[in-house]
Amino acid sequence: MKRPAFDPAIEREYMARGWWSDEDTLPKWLGRHLRERPGAAAIDLGGAVLTWEALHDRVLRVAEGLRQRGVGAGDVVAIQLPNVPEFLIAHLAIARLGAVMCTLHMPYRGAEIEALLRHSGARAAFCTPKAGEIFRSMLAQVVEIGPQFAELERCTPLAASHPQPDARDPFLLLYTSGTTAAPKGVAHAYRTMLGNSRLGVREHGLAAADRILCAAPLSHLYGLYSLHCAWAVGACTVLLPAFTPPDLAAAVEKGRPTALWTAPAHVAAVRAQGLFETHDWSSLRLAIVSGSRAAPELVRSFAAKLPKCAVTQLWGMTEIQAGLYTRPGDPLELSATCAGRPSPGTEVRLGEDGEIQVRGPLVFSGYLDNPQATRNAFTADGWFCSGDLAEKRDGNAYAIVGRSKDIINRGGVKFNPADVESLLDSHPKIFQSAIVPMPDPILGEKACAFVTLKDKAQSVALEELVAWLLEKNIAKNKLPERLVVIDEMPVTPTRKIIKGRLRVPDAG
Repeated sequence: MKRPAFDPAIEREYMARGWWSDEDTLPKWLGRHLRERPGAAAIDLGGAVLTWEALHDRVLRVAEGLRQRGVGAGDVVAIQLPNVPEFLIAHLAIARLGAVMCTLHMPYRGAEIEALLRHSGARAAFCTPKAGEIFRSMLAQVVEIGPQFAELERCTPLAASHPQPDARDPFLLLYTSGTTAAPKGVAHAYRTMLGNSRLGVREHGLAAADRILCAAPLSHLYGLYSLHCAWAVGACTVLLPAFTPPDLAAAVEKGRPTALWTAPAHVAAVRAQGLFETHDWSSLRLAIVSGSRAAPELVRSFAAKLPKCAVTQLWGMTEIQAGLYTRPGDPLELSATCAGRPSPGTEVRLGEDGEIQVRGPLVFSGYLDNPQATRNAFTADGWFCSGDLAEKRDGNAYAIVGRSKDIINRGGVKFNPADVESLLDSHPKIFQSAIVPMPDPILGEKACAFVTLKDKAQSVALEELVAWLLEKNIAKNKLPERLVVIDEMPVTPTRKIIKGRLRVPDAG
């Protein structure tokens, strides 16, 4: 894979400002922690600890095993693994060879895996034994975690003389979440992603003594941001292989993390099961909520459950990583109602329709082998168009108000349903809601509300929800005009609702 191309003048500016650095590569970061804290904990999975020294040794052995299998600089290696130590070891080993890691989300199976492997040009893959047969039907070099991974670790360590990657080199290939019909490949160089993480840890108040737990999958950029923040300072990564509300509560109680990366759906599920009251969450001093728009009531409730923890919000996406976030010292009401202020070096502006547009050292250079999508993603003067709508608040903070594609055009009057969804999510019977347009022969479109219930034994009627919304002073033209109760929302791996999969049933 080629290096992402940037304007030379921009490169010089970002280097001069310290937003990019030649030292921002994963092998250099790992080498620094080996020298400075060899015996400190790097990974903790349920009490099984891996030190930086042990991690470094295992990384070099797996890197040598991959080299012997023909993997070299610029090659793409796919990974479909849960949040386990092998994911972290493989990520670092791929980086040490100068190769590129391409993550595949755990729910993906045959057709999705085949499409992404073909588009990425992957030469090798790491996967679970359960998915091994799927991968072997497409690739010659497949390593399943278990005996095959252990075989790599029995190799002699990669020679110290093996060439190191450059901070300008690509190291990640990620595909957009799949909320559109054609996910796009996003290639990131070290300096865009790791620079954003290195600058971010200061804003989040993180240090080497911290222990960071991520409830989201590491296959998504939000999860990788937690990992790269930990590696930026040498903090310990506390692993949760896969999210369930009881498993998260148990991991916090046993692993004693000081920082938690989580999504609104995680918090809502833990709260619904009463796990804040039955487990010890007192180790946390920072919580970052991201992945989808968080209802203010949910953030306030979360903060009330963790009185000694700074609850913050973060907004980002595959193309930019962390663009906006609130800081630990910000008032709770700011974190409850806003995604935050720009990350260091990041410029944000709102387009005519309120769309967030971004430029700065965190922005990717373009989609892989898709020049048309790249042209569509940027304005004529070089700003990345996010597709998210926002309002600017005091203190250079931004509040996310919805997606440009979620707009409902009811009789020529357009509105975004995000505020209605927030109110529905606060209804005592509702766990999650999503409003989508449905065709209407007279008005063109009307709003249809899909909901899941906290208690499936209960029922809810459209009239009940409309009365609730009117009590909250919602404009009548925004009211849902049909209700569909479903058992479970279709979601991305970070629990973002995929509205495109919500099909309005035929009337009658």
